[in-house]
Amino acid sequence: MIALPGGRFLMGTDYAHGFPEDGEGPVRPVVLSPFSIDIAPVTNAEFARFVQASGYVTEAERFGWSFVFWGDIPKDRYRDLVSDTVAQVPWWCQVYGAKWNSPEGPGSKIDERLDRPVVHVSWNDAAAYALWSGKQLPTEAEWEYAARGGLEQKLFPWGDELTPQGKHLCNIWQGKFPQENTCEDGYAGTCPVEAFPPNGYGLYSMTGNVWEWTADWFGRQHRKTETTNPRGPMVGSGKVMKGGSFLCHASYCNRYRVAARSENTPDSSSSNIGFRCVCQAQ
Repeated sequence: MIALPGGRFLMGTDYAHGFPEDGEGPVRPVVLSPFSIDIAPVTNAEFARFVQASGYVTEAERFGWSFVFWGDIPKDRYRDLVSDTVAQVPWWCQVYGAKWNSPEGPGSKIDERLDRPVVHVSWNDAAAYALWSGKQLPTEAEWEYAARGGLEQKLFPWGDELTPQGKHLCNIWQGKFPQENTCEDGYAGTCPVEAFPPNGYGLYSMTGNVWEWTADWFGRQHRKTETTNPRGPMVGSGKVMKGGSFLCHASYCNRYRVAARSENTPDSSSSNIGFRCVCQAQ
């Protein structure tokens, strides 16, 4: 983990090409107490140690299935593995047997992906891991403060340009979504958590790779006045996710900006959602 001093920062964005309906703005001053945060998303190797030590069974395992992106499913096994697709977004496929250690369903393994973020973990699964490890899930404010890496109101952890001097600094989609991924950044799916340079705080994978769960319930209304250690609404239907994933593209998602946000129900899992943890300063 890396210890961060906290303090005052400007959260949110009024970016003209953002998504106001997501509650990205307004820009508002936030004060945070000191905390420590995982240097990278929890990896398959780390989650495997948790499962081995605790005997924990994920919700995807209990439900019997999880969502897998269609491009990750071997074409010769598509008919055998895919039970159904989501009507409005048919690239999300219901795959029975898809779980954290079989990411594409039966026959797939994580043996060569131990340094990649664990996926097919619900918010409830992430919270269970955090509790076992003596940590917590970050609030949205803590996550965004950490992702900014000490920069103020920049779009990305490194600045305002997505690919400065043509260099890819995160794992997102290139090409035409969802049919063609040119993989110019070197990866078609998840990548090792330290594959790209860290931000100014030394944190890896704060943009792209996998969405990351936060502790907060999702809400769209935010106070413009300064708040200290803010949290989301007391109740809700979805938990805030931050950071975007390897499937994000400007033509469709464009939520790999540090102020961007999305939500999902606490029992949901898929092949592009992971998490990292925090600890409060003693």
